[in-house]
Amino acid sequence: MPSAAALAQPDARPLILGSTSRYRHELLCRLGIPFSTDRPEVDETPQPGEAPAALARRLALAKARDVARRHPGAVVIGSDQVADLHGEPLGKPGNHERAMQQLRRMSGQTVVFQTALAVACLDTGFEQVDLAAVRVVFRSLQDDEIERYLRIEQPYDCAGSAKSEGLGIALLERIDNDDPTALVGLPLIRTCRMIRAAGLVVP
Repeated sequence: MPSAAALAQPDARPLILGSTSRYRHELLCRLGIPFSTDRPEVDETPQPGEAPAALARRLALAKARDVARRHPGAVVIGSDQVADLHGEPLGKPGNHERAMQQLRRMSGQTVVFQTALAVACLDTGFEQVDLAAVRVVFRSLQDDEIERYLRIEQPYDCAGSAKSEGLGIALLERIDNDDPTALVGLPLIRTCRMIRAAGLVVP
């Protein structure tokens, strides 16, 4: 079987994932396209009154633009995810206590995970941004269930503390979306469409 490097066009622009998230890295590897990563330097503080969807779109585009400025010849992917609990943005908890608080609040609720994707190339002026909204219905959760989940997964770097690709799936009643990878953090259907539009070949 040809390697990913062999499958790439020799004159294709380099692809860069503007993220150091291991979850997004693992997802992008599925496409078999050579890529590198670079950490975007972006202030992720929400603006006053900013809706979760708008926050996710703004940050995804800011991340893509920041990395594209350092690599003007590359096609750069930026992404961001914000958990939307009745219009309130929930980000990465960072520690056990905040994760516990988030999951208690999400127990029995419908949460929309707003996963934004942006692709940019400075040299060509290409720029697109899109949003994949995933509706997730949480079961009614007991504190001991939440504690066991947090001890096992430690999902403190996941928006809303929900690591759906792991044990977090056991916390849920239902997932409604049009891209099964969006909840993990990088909607690959949209990624393929957008990097094709930027001039790359997939597969």
